[in-house]
Amino acid sequence: MSNHQPPKRRGQHSAARIRAPKNAEERQNVAQHAWHAMSREQAIKELDTFPDGLSPSTAHDRLAEFGPNELNAKPPRTLANMVREQLSDPMILILLTAAALSALLQEWVEAGIIAAIVVVNAVIGIVQEQKAQSSLEALRSLSAPEARVMRGGIETVVPARDLVPGDLVLLGDGSMAPADLRLTSTAGLRMQEAALTGESVPTDKNAASEALPGAPLGDRANMAFATAIVTAGRGEGVVVATGMNTEVGRIAGMLEESDGLDTPIKRKLASFGKGLTIVGVIAALAVIAIGLAYGRPLAPLLLLAVSLAISVIPESLPATATVTMALGVQRMAQHEALVRRLPAVETLGGATVICTDKTGTLTENRMNVVRVALGPDLARKRQLDPEQAREKHARLFEHLAFTAVLCNDAVLSPAESEAVGDTVIGDPTEGALLLLARDGGIDPGELRAAYPRLAERPFDSDRKRMSTVNDREGQAVVSVKGALDSMLPRCAYLLDQDGPRPLTDEDREHALALAQTLSDEALRVLAFATRALAGAPDEDDDIERDLVLIGIVGMMDPPRPDVRHAVETCRTAGVRTVMITGDHAATARAIGRDLGIHRPGDLVVTGEELDRMDDEALDEAVKHASIFARVSPLHKLRIVRALQHGGEVTAMTGDGVNDAPALKAADIGVAMGITGTDVAKDASDMILMDDRFTTIVYAVREGRRVFRNIQKVVAFLVADNVAQIIVLLTALALNWNAPLTAVMILWVNLATASLPALALGVEPASRHIMEHPPMRANNLLDAKLARRVGFQGVFIAVLALAAFAIGREAGGDALGCTMAFGTLAFSQVLRALNQRSTTDPVWDRGETRNPQLAWAVGASFALMMIVLLVPPVIEAFGGTSMNAWQWALVGGFALLSVVQTEIAKAIGRWRAKS
Repeated sequence: MSNHQPPKRRGQHSAARIRAPKNAEERQNVAQHAWHAMSREQAIKELDTFPDGLSPSTAHDRLAEFGPNELNAKPPRTLANMVREQLSDPMILILLTAAALSALLQEWVEAGIIAAIVVVNAVIGIVQEQKAQSSLEALRSLSAPEARVMRGGIETVVPARDLVPGDLVLLGDGSMAPADLRLTSTAGLRMQEAALTGESVPTDKNAASEALPGAPLGDRANMAFATAIVTAGRGEGVVVATGMNTEVGRIAGMLEESDGLDTPIKRKLASFGKGLTIVGVIAALAVIAIGLAYGRPLAPLLLLAVSLAISVIPESLPATATVTMALGVQRMAQHEALVRRLPAVETLGGATVICTDKTGTLTENRMNVVRVALGPDLARKRQLDPEQAREKHARLFEHLAFTAVLCNDAVLSPAESEAVGDTVIGDPTEGALLLLARDGGIDPGELRAAYPRLAERPFDSDRKRMSTVNDREGQAVVSVKGALDSMLPRCAYLLDQDGPRPLTDEDREHALALAQTLSDEALRVLAFATRALAGAPDEDDDIERDLVLIGIVGMMDPPRPDVRHAVETCRTAGVRTVMITGDHAATARAIGRDLGIHRPGDLVVTGEELDRMDDEALDEAVKHASIFARVSPLHKLRIVRALQHGGEVTAMTGDGVNDAPALKAADIGVAMGITGTDVAKDASDMILMDDRFTTIVYAVREGRRVFRNIQKVVAFLVADNVAQIIVLLTALALNWNAPLTAVMILWVNLATASLPALALGVEPASRHIMEHPPMRANNLLDAKLARRVGFQGVFIAVLALAAFAIGREAGGDALGCTMAFGTLAFSQVLRALNQRSTTDPVWDRGETRNPQLAWAVGASFALMMIVLLVPPVIEAFGGTSMNAWQWALVGGFALLSVVQTEIAKAIGRWRAKS
């Protein structure tokens, strides 16, 4: 069924057949031409088209040559592929191996728990991946469904997917460009390109202009890009690129080609797991080799070796890491940060650079009038804020507000709540003028109803002015707004306190100087003038002459008030903030200085400068640049990769279509939830639901907490694994019987390690966590922590061997095994308490209580007491009951492990102070 509108005839089209490109290379050349550097005539000739469009038959042929005007769809991954990839993850393979070995040992409970962990991890990974596959679908949803075109001299509406290069497209107010167009005619055309270029202010379009071949997208005034929306005026343009060859299509291609890397925590966990597996295999082989050298039977040795290998594999680590990050996700959700991928929490905690977009992220994404200069102040080169101007010159301010409202096409839509504020429908600049008037006590709707519009001259990029004629109580009055340099030649008077007076040359110089000052402060400057007419004007009347200049205003998209503090907090935490924007360098520099991002000595790099840099030069520039201005999507991608190449863990914030490739390529992409496009959200790892940059500060803190807690868990588990390996290898080397049975080894790892490890994963953050530089460790255990863990493991092993020797001497191997078993288990449980901090003593964490840890330690103690106090149970484990002094000895040895750790902390604090 067709939904095309009836065609409208407009002239005759030539019957000559128009040749389409013949091969892929020729089609690519057509798409890659610098159309913005060509004249209209050149573009039309190059595309072999006509001013009244293509013929239907030619359009049909070109559609077959170029293909439909739509983005490529990447085939969705099947569930089987996702499952296969999840099960091939190194840590999952380690867990599967552990489950198989546990089953061989008939330890069915442990095998079942490990299998459940595998299933939970796989399900979480698959669900997250399915959510992440919607980036291209979101891009596709931005495409205009229909387009107004001229075909054979007849205006008609066709599906946007049927457009081809050479089609003549008509643009009207509110319409979306369905493809990339070289404009051929414009009448006051302005287009909102914020989602593509990052600029909050609509761009003036002029078909007659030409740009340099390497001009940034925002400077190509003769082009209309796919997804850009017309905010004013009308225009026509010839299609120069469709589908994947459009600027949005190139972004889609970047997203499709960028597979992304594993996050730092996944790399660390995988590397750590592989290392422990190798250690476990070597230890198991050593057990077998030493035992065979002493002539021991193979079967018991094999059982002991397999148990030791399983004990080294950190079965609880992936689950603990997952739970730790999942709880971090819940806490962040309460602070308006929605995490789409679990590892994103930890990754942001390790971020060393935050690359942030300006519009809508650092700023409020709405224009505000911040400076006003009315007649008397204009003549004195003096500027005031709006409230001061209203109080000092009430009558003159009212003239300015009247003119700003009447010469204006925007509308204020009442907000649903007072907290949100009124919504501007139309040009953001005009919306700011309505808000200025409303704040001054003038209702724009009532004013327009009282003074109806009689005539208008729309804004034109050549004139740089807009004029309206309104009936003000029976008199026709002209209201004009526009660029000051275009209006001064049209002004003959200046509105002063006592009424209009002649505009002098000195007044003109002062006005221009003041406008330049405001421009240097990155403000958008508009001038306002008025004139009374004898009656309604004819269409040919020159109404923009002998005007009375009222004043000028300076507008800007203001910085969010809380961002400066957030930037300073990030700097204290060792995280550098870099602004990457499509806006002009002067505007970006002013905002950057105001927010504390740009400091003396920092570089500001423009897109043109970046184009002249090779990768080596860019790698050096990113070390010193705090602002990148007038950049394209490809530039953002290069910047992020250059930072990563320099060893930085890079976070990228953004909200537009143009941010999506960089969001996906960064170590963590952070999208804005309110102003963000679907494309940006789907390419991101985390979404800020309140669009507040300050939420990132909380995310950094939470990420550091997650990473530190995972480190604590690793240190807690590894110290006991080291102790078990040393105990078994030392005993076998001395030709003793094994100090631990296979069941004891498995019980220590299952009952006394898992619960405290999970509790350590939810440990509150240290009060000093944001006073340290980012964690740059390539491994979960850095050198200092590894030495500490190794020493703890050796110390516990010595205690366990001593307990085994004493018990063996007093009551045989069964008692020795029981005492070594109790020493290892209770040492591990108690160490969970002083593992909360690597520096603070165990009694000095009162401000950050962890009730979960207390419950975990109590539960682990209870489980151990059940085993040791119930004779049938301890005998099943290969041990025997202990008397009072043996219990006291085991308890004393366990407490010694805590004392050793606290002494090491005290030495560390003393060294730090000295």
